[in-house]
Amino acid sequence: MVSTMVWGTGNVGRAAIRAVEANPDLELAAVIVHNPDKVGHDAGELAGLGRDLGVTASADAEAALSARPDAVVYAASGEIRPDEALADIVKAIRAGAVVVTPSLYALYDQRNAPPELREPVLSAIAEGGGSLFVSGVDPGWGNDVLPLLVSGLGSVVDVIRCQEIFDYSTYDQEDSVRYLVGMGQPMDYEPPMLAPTIPSMVWGGQIRLMARALGVDLDEIRETVERRALDATVSTVTMGKFDAGTQGAVRFEVQGVIGGAPRIVIEHVTRIHASCAPDWPTPPDGVGAHRVVIEGRPRIEVTVEATDEDGNRSAGGNATAVGRLIGAIDWLLAAEPGLYDALDVPLRPGKLT
Repeated sequence: MVSTMVWGTGNVGRAAIRAVEANPDLELAAVIVHNPDKVGHDAGELAGLGRDLGVTASADAEAALSARPDAVVYAASGEIRPDEALADIVKAIRAGAVVVTPSLYALYDQRNAPPELREPVLSAIAEGGGSLFVSGVDPGWGNDVLPLLVSGLGSVVDVIRCQEIFDYSTYDQEDSVRYLVGMGQPMDYEPPMLAPTIPSMVWGGQIRLMARALGVDLDEIRETVERRALDATVSTVTMGKFDAGTQGAVRFEVQGVIGGAPRIVIEHVTRIHASCAPDWPTPPDGVGAHRVVIEGRPRIEVTVEATDEDGNRSAGGNATAVGRLIGAIDWLLAAEPGLYDALDVPLRPGKLT
């Protein structure tokens, strides 16, 4: 059994506990929390399993790492605390663990990551013998392994387009939705996630990964951003009211330009309510989906919808990110210690239980 520690019990961490418990090759060894109110609670309770797992949540990451777990699923946020997340991950690698995480966007494309991120990880690998694989949904499998797989079904590939189309009122991260993305803010508010160069920082690595797999050279990576205001005040179940005239939808693209034209494109269409920007692309059921479109011959379109936690589409997406990461643990344990990306780590078959 592979002793596995889950670090963080938010949206991703809850799914990680459930995935570790469901995998017959993994054993949940420890659960680390940041919220003091969660300390002492059973992991099964925190994961919403409705039963105890016999593992009590702790805030003492150092003690948990001193027990030398084989693997660490780092599920704590890195969006607003990237330095702290990097420090935590480096500690786990130095302890000899295989670490999987969605939390550091710049390391999705680890070959082109900034030295200040890459070098501490490589030093920890050399010192402790651990490994690191960073992946998610979007960025993640929705714009690396899935589009590359689907592109191989075509005879002529003109454009690869990856889309995330979501109703963000289902996303259980209100601060991210309102302040990082800007939903419900005045239209003169500048959302940090939409500031120039930030989309390319987050998603540009996925463009480079696809270009590398396709054997093509990029001229450049471009960004486009469009925002729409709500025509009327709306109320949401999870986040309350969003006022008329405030931001209600965002559409942006990160474009890999080849031969002067966008040929590899990652597009996001995000709404807080279906009434906003109805002329923009919509998912089949109006809630949320990840879609890959291969423009060429034949034209191929694949839409993925995932649900979890009583039908929540955002929770379903988080669960697929976790599935990709948990499924990589045995491959990473068998491989040499190292820093790996999505083109290195194969998408593994699931486990029948």
